[in-house]
Amino acid sequence: MKKYLLLVCALSCIVFAKAKDWMQYVNPLMGSQSSFELSTGNTYPAIARPWGMNFWTPQTGKMGDGWQYTYTANKIRGFKQTHQPSPWINDYGQFSIMPVVGKPEFNEEKRASWFAHKGETATPYYYKVYLAEHDVVTEMAPTERAVLFRFTFPENDHSYVVVDAFDKGSYIKVIPEENKIIGYTTRNSGGVPENFKNYFIIEFDKPFTYKATVANGNLQENVTEQTTDHAGAIIGFQTHKGEQVHARIASSFISFEQAALNMKELGKDNIEQLAKKGKEAWNQVLGKIEVEGGNLDQYRTFYSCLYRSLLFPRKFYELDAAGQPVHYSPYNGQVLPGYMYTDTGFWDTFRCLFPLLNLMYPSVNKEMQEGLINTYKESGFFPEWASPGHRGCMVGNNSASVLVDAYMKGVKVDDIKTLYEGLIHGTENVHPQVSSTGRLGYEYYNKLGYVPYDVKINENAARTLEYAYNDWCIYKLAKELKRPKKEINLFAKRAMNYKNLFDKESKLMRGRNEDGTFQSPFSPLKWGDAFTEGNSWHYTWSVFHDPQGLIDLMGGKDIFITMMDSVFAVPPVFDDSYYGQVIHEIREMTVMNMGNYAHGNQPIQHMIYLYDYAGQPWKAQYWLRQVMDRMYTPGPDGYCGDEDNGQTSAWYVFSALGFYPVCPGTDEYIIGAPLFKKATLHFENGNSLVIDAPNNSKKNFYVNSLNVNGTDYTKNYLRHEDLFKGGTIKVDMGNQPNKNRGTKEEDMPYSFSKEQ
Repeated sequence: MKKYLLLVCALSCIVFAKAKDWMQYVNPLMGSQSSFELSTGNTYPAIARPWGMNFWTPQTGKMGDGWQYTYTANKIRGFKQTHQPSPWINDYGQFSIMPVVGKPEFNEEKRASWFAHKGETATPYYYKVYLAEHDVVTEMAPTERAVLFRFTFPENDHSYVVVDAFDKGSYIKVIPEENKIIGYTTRNSGGVPENFKNYFIIEFDKPFTYKATVANGNLQENVTEQTTDHAGAIIGFQTHKGEQVHARIASSFISFEQAALNMKELGKDNIEQLAKKGKEAWNQVLGKIEVEGGNLDQYRTFYSCLYRSLLFPRKFYELDAAGQPVHYSPYNGQVLPGYMYTDTGFWDTFRCLFPLLNLMYPSVNKEMQEGLINTYKESGFFPEWASPGHRGCMVGNNSASVLVDAYMKGVKVDDIKTLYEGLIHGTENVHPQVSSTGRLGYEYYNKLGYVPYDVKINENAARTLEYAYNDWCIYKLAKELKRPKKEINLFAKRAMNYKNLFDKESKLMRGRNEDGTFQSPFSPLKWGDAFTEGNSWHYTWSVFHDPQGLIDLMGGKDIFITMMDSVFAVPPVFDDSYYGQVIHEIREMTVMNMGNYAHGNQPIQHMIYLYDYAGQPWKAQYWLRQVMDRMYTPGPDGYCGDEDNGQTSAWYVFSALGFYPVCPGTDEYIIGAPLFKKATLHFENGNSLVIDAPNNSKKNFYVNSLNVNGTDYTKNYLRHEDLFKGGTIKVDMGNQPNKNRGTKEEDMPYSFSKEQ
């Protein structure tokens, strides 16, 4: 009997352990079946640690191609250290390694090998693939700044490993007496100082019987060093069948000496031990949110999205000999103490990626926020798109949102004086080289209350709407810091500037000329022009801080609801004349069979939750489930547009939990409808929150009632502070809408107009 009980106990432990392995649900290939014409994520398999400085990926695309791995490809050219945030921003500091047999072939086309996904194992912490052309199995397991490769070679007198330092300026040196290759790459896609380098060290555990370097395609045997446009190296050895050769690789943006320090992350671990530690690191962060009572595809989608949410922004700092954070500044080229993170665009990620970090990973976001303070000190501006320095991309001044939301939720930087100074500076200046940093058109905006349509500043209406919200964020912080009343009032006034673009005739936002007249002709379906990667139907809802003000402008809740309903009801017609072609964001809207709702791009992603502000939360519940069920899958075509550095993934994570931060800077999360029967959030303060919806199902997606810690709850929002206290939210779900819950004025979420 005793033995039986012990057996039962052991089996229970095994089942429990399996249940806690969140990694089993993660598919790094989700979203990788993308192209220039149609994005289903525009992702690549990021083999990495959470927020790791270096990612690794199999490379199917050509050198310099932003589509570095696509699911439909059938050849691998190498295994690449990558820092790429998206194909549109492209990569920097990249180099690759590739095993070959038979002939020392450097050319990326000729060295490439056929592979199949059936011979591929892809997890966030470990990757394995069979290279058919060379009969070599390649495996890798990374740390934050280093990686261990294992190549299993066939019987061969001529087995080689190619190291490609890429073009645009690189260096390589073979040190045969140490079984070592060192080098650097300067390749980047912009936004770096002249002295930018990524230094790498590669150590093998087998002596070289062959050595050569390559300069611009010219292979030179027994020449051990090259400094040129496109440098590379090939080393070789005789191998027996099944022989395993290891390559230990580390890199640094600071120096070779720092790269050697970073190599210590590998310790003496073999690839299995490193993979185990990587798996544990991922399970630790993924396990902060436990979901139960869904189907397998829902688990896979949820945890794949959560994995994507925890990749960017990535660490750009390293640890010196004393274990202190230090970074190469991609802004002034100096090596400086302190934190630095990069590879994120705030136009995307302010919406819910950073709020997710504030909620579930505040200690990590504290480092990110300190890094933003360093960015301002080193460049004179907070970033809007960083990769690794300031990049010209998108609009808005949404660093204000990212910084203020963190501060208001208790993630407070040490130097609040510099934080506030930097925010004010950004409202009165534009970066001299990178016009998307700071505020382009601030002179007009600060004088007129909008950026005019006819002063040769593109996407002017989008800028105006985002600046107004950003001003509201600054107003919130100014009020919190008890700044002078005149200052507080200034930003309160500017927060209302969105009203300057409202056209009563169309009941939509419209570009406005310097003389006060509206742009003419005006098509609500025209993408771009006055707006950014969307049309007026998409951008009109970008009044995050004051939905009630927008409701009032439209003429009341009934008209507001009708306008929102229309987004789904109209066919996916569009005007692409601004771009001169159908951009992929347009195509992604047209193929989803959801009218003019364009979830594949960010401007409209919060819109569904606005039904809560107008007293019809059941419509939000309906459409949220539609989007989650129809637009996300755990497969290679898993997204409905660009994943965008965790934003689109974080939308799914929040929405699947049943709430969403419509207005970062407030302490409110707007209630939707949970996807799972149960979700448990483990906060860093030690408290846990259970969201319990036992009768949730495919048909039961409406919220009948909500009970928070034993009390009936009718409001359409939850407060940050209340969530942090932990407890239980019981959600009674049904297949019919409850049109009486969440309809009263006191149930409505925050709107700035109500303060006035």
